Amino acid sequence: MGALRRGRIVDLGTEELIFEVDPPLAWLTFNRPEARNAMTWAMYDGLVRACEWVDENDEVKVLLLKGAGDKAFIAGTDISQFTAFQSPQDAIDYEARMNGIIGRLEGVQKPTIALIRGYAVGGGAAIATACDLRICTPDAKFGIPIARTLGNCLSLANYARLVDLIGPSRTKYLIFTAGMVDAEEALRIGLANEIVPAEELEHRGQQLGLTLAEHAPLTLKVTKEAIRRILAYRRPPESEDLILACYLSEDFREGVRAFLEKRRPRWRGR
Repeated sequence: MGALRRGRIVDLGTEELIFEVDPPLAWLTFNRPEARNAMTWAMYDGLVRACEWVDENDEVKVLLLKGAGDKAFIAGTDISQFTAFQSPQDAIDYEARMNGIIGRLEGVQKPTIALIRGYAVGGGAAIATACDLRICTPDAKFGIPIARTLGNCLSLANYARLVDLIGPSRTKYLIFTAGMVDAEEALRIGLANEIVPAEELEHRGQQLGLTLAEHAPLTLKVTKEAIRRILAYRRPPESEDLILACYLSEDFREGVRAFLEKRRPRWRGR
């Protein structure tokens, strides 16, 4: 299929994000294909600005999110940024910041659709699960391999999103095994809504976005917020002790070093 028509570009403060507005749709592209679109702080900040822009502009009815290139939607947070952690407050602030960012995406008042080709890993999986709908290509893979890579943990809110989508047993299995869920399995367990050929991904996203844009906006907005409130009511407050148990550990520091040095970590359980 030919390239889709796009509208004007809105500056989000970083070239690592491309935000295209073509009413009634807006397209946000995570634009670090050389790093499999791993998220920098500037990209996280720009994601929040995109959410604010969509809520403030009535011309846009649906937000679509995609990764540049054909390797990944988002391959997590850029791990090199963790080397700057020096204190307990750094760990707490990081998870609080992530909760705010992912929560802001979840709270966008209009439908959000993740178009997933390749890997949606770690923070990428969190961003995908915070979207309302997820369309995948056959090569899509979801995973949160922190038990194998970094030895850190998720915030309670991000654990809760996974439990809401796939249940507690599958959430444990996914994280305990550090494995990847392929597109067919993702569709079966509720991580994905549709699978389409790679060459049709953006066109299907556009088609679905335009369908939603034709529907009663208040019905969509209220339904989305009602479900968000139901899920939020069941979620416990954050537990800083769990965050600190991982992020202040020797294992986490070893995990970050090993990741950057491209070797297997040597876990010591402390």
